[in-house]
Amino acid sequence: MNKDALLQAAHFCAYQERTVQDVKQKLKSWDVSEDDSEEIIGRLIEDGYLSQERYAQSFARGKFRTRQWGRLKIEQEMRRKGLDSEDRKTGLEQINEEQYLESLKNLLKKKDASLKDEDPRVRKQKLVRFALGKGYESGLVWKILGEDWE
Repeated sequence: MNKDALLQAAHFCAYQERTVQDVKQKLKSWDVSEDDSEEIIGRLIEDGYLSQERYAQSFARGKFRTRQWGRLKIEQEMRRKGLDSEDRKTGLEQINEEQYLESLKNLLKKKDASLKDEDPRVRKQKLVRFALGKGYESGLVWKILGEDWE
């Protein structure tokens, strides 16, 4: 096994959570062989530098808090990053339900204030499209917009 690549990969994982897919891509960019890559990844997992579950938890918390993404968009992005369903589920459990609803309400209020349309039906359609684009569930969006919205 390439010890230099192992040290570089450990450093790569130490300063930020990474997925196995991220590490594989980085090792490939360093021209590390496929066999060495598998061995290095196994060692990183064994030594605690690499954890898909920990990555999923950090990713879900971060995207929800900083970008105000909904669960659907977070899960889609985690799937794209190669996380399995169990890790995605664990990550999404990090999102507090009350904070999730409050975040959606605040997003909708802020967006509503920026809309210029007079017609309430058009405004609602734009709000729904906006929230769905952020990854919130349609049933939840309609429920909130139905609660004394005007």
